[in-house]
Amino acid sequence: MSYRPSNARPSNARPLNVRGLGLALLATLTLACVTLAAPTASARELIFAHGATEETAYHLSAARFKALLEEKTDGELTVGLYSNGVLGHETEMFEQQTAGALDFSIVNPGLISEFSHTASIFSIPFLYRDIDHWRHVLDGEAGREIAARIEDETGVKVLAYYGGSTRQIVSTRPLESLDDLQGMKLRTNPTRPTITAWAALGTQPTVMAYKEIYTGLQLGAIDGLLNEAEWIYRMRFHEVAPYIGLSGHDITVRLLTISDDTWNTLSPDEQQAVQAAADESETYARNLQIRLDTESREKLKDEGATFYPMDRERMQAMVAEPLGKVIDEMGLRDVYELIVNTD
Repeated sequence: MSYRPSNARPSNARPLNVRGLGLALLATLTLACVTLAAPTASARELIFAHGATEETAYHLSAARFKALLEEKTDGELTVGLYSNGVLGHETEMFEQQTAGALDFSIVNPGLISEFSHTASIFSIPFLYRDIDHWRHVLDGEAGREIAARIEDETGVKVLAYYGGSTRQIVSTRPLESLDDLQGMKLRTNPTRPTITAWAALGTQPTVMAYKEIYTGLQLGAIDGLLNEAEWIYRMRFHEVAPYIGLSGHDITVRLLTISDDTWNTLSPDEQQAVQAAADESETYARNLQIRLDTESREKLKDEGATFYPMDRERMQAMVAEPLGKVIDEMGLRDVYELIVNTD
């Protein structure tokens, strides 16, 4: 994404709820303790937190951003990096950013729809024709418009779009045809577009905490889920759900974000350095995620997972009408058209 000066947080931004205030206060106190314990220095430390472990693309991409920013500012801006969700769940960390209590984070847009209805655009299945279309969308007019709307709605600026993994269907039963989706208890994210689309395909969309999925598959509480190859492999889901339908219904998007409260305290030169580091880390993050996706798919095959081709055109036809109604009801038609009409 290109450098764009940001205005202060709009007066109509979503107010922080009581729970969010508590989380923000806790994060502030925690970071204050870290600051007091550190030696006095002229450098300014900014805090970057995310929810993943240190061997994942999330952390490796965050580490690349940290190194780039510190290099570009000659150490005048440093980044304190916190992984493993030590400052909260992704949704909680994003809420801290809306309050100015956290500087940087990486967030799944599907988890922030209560703050930004525009972010729900990324939960619409079959949004991209292929990986090249995905890149053109995020790097073009549509990506810039979405980022601007998210910032207006939340007071959090989107610096870059990470991601690039392709999501598939993971199942405890073979997927010889689309008929095998009928009645499947499918774990999905609780967003309207996702639930609407998979219900139209005959499944029973089911909400379940991510950490409960493996046990849920074992016990039959769910029959499958939607996930990308890297995380199917990392979470060992293929041990209990070895059938993978190549629906390619989504390509992941992850937002690299900065609180507007932080951005507005930076000098113009510092803002340019932050954006330049974000742009360079974006290229690294996407290439890494795509490589991990390919490597993980091979590992899954080696460990006995069975892959099934899926009829994407028929799936798209089945979801078109109900999804269209949801897109209109959510006021996302103009953004959706920007995306689908991107070359």
